[in-house]
Amino acid sequence: MHTACRVGAMLGEGPVWVAREQALWFVDIKRHHLHRFDPATSALETWNAPAQVGWILPAQAADFVVGLQSGLARFDPATGAFAAMVDPEPHLPGNRLNDATTDPTGRIWFGSMDDAETTATGCFHVCDADGVRVCGLPPVTIANGPALSPDGRTLYYTDTLGRTIHAVPVHDDGTLGTPRLFVEIEAAAGYPDGPTIDSAGCLWTGLFGGWGVRRYAPDGRLIETVALPTANITKVAFGGPCLTTAYVTSARKGLDAAALAAQPEAGHLFTFAVDVPGVPVTAAIA
Repeated sequence: MHTACRVGAMLGEGPVWVAREQALWFVDIKRHHLHRFDPATSALETWNAPAQVGWILPAQAADFVVGLQSGLARFDPATGAFAAMVDPEPHLPGNRLNDATTDPTGRIWFGSMDDAETTATGCFHVCDADGVRVCGLPPVTIANGPALSPDGRTLYYTDTLGRTIHAVPVHDDGTLGTPRLFVEIEAAAGYPDGPTIDSAGCLWTGLFGGWGVRRYAPDGRLIETVALPTANITKVAFGGPCLTTAYVTSARKGLDAAALAAQPEAGHLFTFAVDVPGVPVTAAIA
């Protein structure tokens, strides 16, 4: 493990490897920042978003789709411009979008959360060529994920404050089956944050307050733990030419002055090598 980029994010999240650029994109939600990290040069570029930004995903064109507190928007890094697409929750102004992924068909699966982190107003949505709709999963306070199995047939979603990750079948039409408990994180290990799936179908999760990441087998067995030098670890993404480099975002949020002094690496971007590669990111059809 080493520190890839000393960004000092307040709430680093949403890392995604964009193969067409051979670069890692991620966000700092609380500072309204979009970041692009180029491992070949160690260069970090930053754009300001018009609101809290929970995630960024490559679109089929040369632009991106981002999840803002105000809804989905297109982002053009060449101009820095944002174009609003749709607000899936206009009736919930206290919510914000928090995490997302694409499935093998290019559908965007994303979640929302109560920005105050107190009320179960968070919801999971899917965006495809027909628009945005709710998934029908139970409401949560902080939604993380979803993540999809390599074949797109199983969706994993995280109830962060409930310390649980569930698995649910995905039907051909994008509707979901009945959820089942995949894993429950014990209290001493922190809170499960963003989930990511590798090419073996194993689930990696960041542990907010847990000082690392875990890897679970498809049957829910804990098979690997990677310790990191700061407590609030948020999400893993796989990058590099062979997708065997793990990139991990972290956060300074929630750490007082004493904790920050003891954790000088808080908010930085970390990296380590893995034996099993990740899954290429499918560009969003939206």
